[in-house]
Amino acid sequence: MEKVKSRHFMKSVLLLLGICGTTPFLSGCWDRTEITDLAIVTAAAIDKKDNNQIELSVQVFIPSSISSGGGGQGGGASQGGAVTTLVRYEKGSNMSDALSKLQSKLPRKVFWGHCKIFVFGEKLAKEGIHEQLDFLLRHPQPREKANVYVSKGKAKAIVESLPPLENYSGEVLRELSDLHIGMLVTMQDLDEMLTGKPQAAALPFVKILPPEKGQTKLQGIPYIVGTAVFKKDKMTGTMTEKETRGLLWLRDEVESYTVTIKPKGVKGKISLSPVSAKVKIIPQIINDKWKLLVKVNTEGAVIQNGTNLNLSSPKSLKAAERAYQKDIEKRIEMAFLHTQDKKADILGLGKDFYRKYPKQFNKIENQWNEVFSELEVEIDVMAHIRRQGYINKPAGLSEKEVKDK
Repeated sequence: MEKVKSRHFMKSVLLLLGICGTTPFLSGCWDRTEITDLAIVTAAAIDKKDNNQIELSVQVFIPSSISSGGGGQGGGASQGGAVTTLVRYEKGSNMSDALSKLQSKLPRKVFWGHCKIFVFGEKLAKEGIHEQLDFLLRHPQPREKANVYVSKGKAKAIVESLPPLENYSGEVLRELSDLHIGMLVTMQDLDEMLTGKPQAAALPFVKILPPEKGQTKLQGIPYIVGTAVFKKDKMTGTMTEKETRGLLWLRDEVESYTVTIKPKGVKGKISLSPVSAKVKIIPQIINDKWKLLVKVNTEGAVIQNGTNLNLSSPKSLKAAERAYQKDIEKRIEMAFLHTQDKKADILGLGKDFYRKYPKQFNKIENQWNEVFSELEVEIDVMAHIRRQGYINKPAGLSEKEVKDK
């Protein structure tokens, strides 16, 4: 027993000596890079120039702006706040060449780890983004979760803008994406779309809201105006904001936006805010006919009643729900018809058909775009209005003016 204890004690001592012996070698990191040596990129824009060169523009964070109070004031020039970012740009034969030249203009090492926004210019998007995407996915620093956009005109203008409400333009786009104003697409999502069976993709389409009177040119605000549609790696067209809403329903990404409806046979409109939405897309092959069933179950809450309908009445409520249903059906139909017209399966429906009908899909895989463009689509919407609020009757109207339909 004593021998066992003695042996155990010796092992403990040897282990302790081993730890103490290696401790001096762990006291520092010989290859570390201090944060003060980094040029932290917050957003990047990629444009195609006339001479077939790539122009890379990076929005770089200015650390000294925090101590000078710029961060607290939002960087808005109209508010007198200090600018929190600067923009540097350079041209090259490709992304790598442009970045190498750009690095020579910056005294700090370019660091992509905090870059959350990448914007492709419209001209580049139409000619193809394969090479640029390849660079971003191969480089070890850019995040795969970074959001990707296409700009109307030059992407450089997006990162150069100095919006009054946020610290920098990249933050504006990120906030809009988080609110689901438009599609939310990451670099990883884009890669999966383009390498999947349909080889089609969709990205948020952005432009600059012109500055108000008295503001400087750079104080325009980036905002999302619709969706850029890609076939393979080339942009083939755009979808309007209204069509994009239908696309969000199909992608089950509806969140915190308002639907305004007009019930049949009454004056005025009712505004609803979707409370919840469940979407199921069901591929079907019936008698060799390829079909798609879209089932939507949604509930909306009334936030404004501009009609004379008393929504506590079952008849009036049914009339409002029918209008709500028709509105959603129309939005989804518009979005789907647009994608079929472009023969661009941006929803990845080919993947859904392949999972359910692998043998049948393999036979038509090379003709999928044609099959997709002729898909029969059935849209089944169950729309309900819940929680009408404490004021079920329209405010500001007398009892005689209110109708129960």
